[in-house]
Amino acid sequence: MIINKEVQYTKDVNANKIVAIKEYDAPLEQVWSAFTESSILDLWWAPKPWKAETKSMDFKEGGKWVYAMVGPAGERHWAFVSYKKIDKHKRFTAIDAFCDENGVINTEFPRMDWVVSFAETSEGTTVTIDITFPDEAGMQKILEMGFEQGFAMALSNLDEIFDKQ
Repeated sequence: MIINKEVQYTKDVNANKIVAIKEYDAPLEQVWSAFTESSILDLWWAPKPWKAETKSMDFKEGGKWVYAMVGPAGERHWAFVSYKKIDKHKRFTAIDAFCDENGVINTEFPRMDWVVSFAETSEGTTVTIDITFPDEAGMQKILEMGFEQGFAMALSNLDEIFDKQ
């Protein structure tokens, strides 16, 4: 059983990078599915009381996931993930950006390069999310929006799903 379920963050301002590490009490295949299937992502990806709502998802190299973060009053903030490289059950790389409901990128916010890695452990699965920004200003903008707290809340939502299984 994993004792520390908190998200571990490191920030490297010189490299414009944030790394989040989260351990789950679940087998690798389940954790992989939770990060790559929209029906599961919609259950946990947003910090409460927000929820994620997928418009479309094609998890393959060159595919995209377009989704909305839906607030308690029904407000929607759109984002998309463009998958670059997928190594099943090991890692995927992607570009993450804010967009409109049609997937058109909102250039007022930075694009982020994500590397999401999965490692099976004796207790479950460790996920390492390496996020690189184009510049320090972009990284600071996302941090000022509450990224660390919101993302930690979302990642912890997945614990609740695994605890129910």
